[in-house]
Amino acid sequence: MAKRQPHILVLNGPNLNLLGTREPAVYGTTTLADIEALCRATAKTLGVAVEVRQSNHEGQLIDWIHAARGKAHAIVINAGALTHTSVALMDALTGVTLPVVEVHLSNIFKRESFRHHSYVALAARGSICGFGPHGYVLALEAAARLATEA
Repeated sequence: MAKRQPHILVLNGPNLNLLGTREPAVYGTTTLADIEALCRATAKTLGVAVEVRQSNHEGQLIDWIHAARGKAHAIVINAGALTHTSVALMDALTGVTLPVVEVHLSNIFKRESFRHHSYVALAARGSICGFGPHGYVLALEAAARLATEA
């Protein structure tokens, strides 16, 4: 029997729909559509299925995380500002017991001090930040490895 292709859920949080125009000095000019295309191309190269979603609503992100249980093999998440504030998001990620890889376009540790704490990191196997859109490639590579090891 053939092994099922690993499925990775890529979630993007609040304000990431504004990529390309929002603070380009911090986030660059790459759009969320560009990042989604990059994720799809990377997934194809890695031999995994990928589903990319974005929401400005914490509850929607939590619902998608819950729905990933039994469907996805790993989660890549850029929770945006919810990274630094959402215990509920951390609890959802912990609760589904899937490997989680946190990703950020900017280096959160070179920014305002409130961004130095990540609730998501407490639920993640690892975090990638500061590499711009290429961070998603690195996160998918890590998630694919974690998914196949599980």
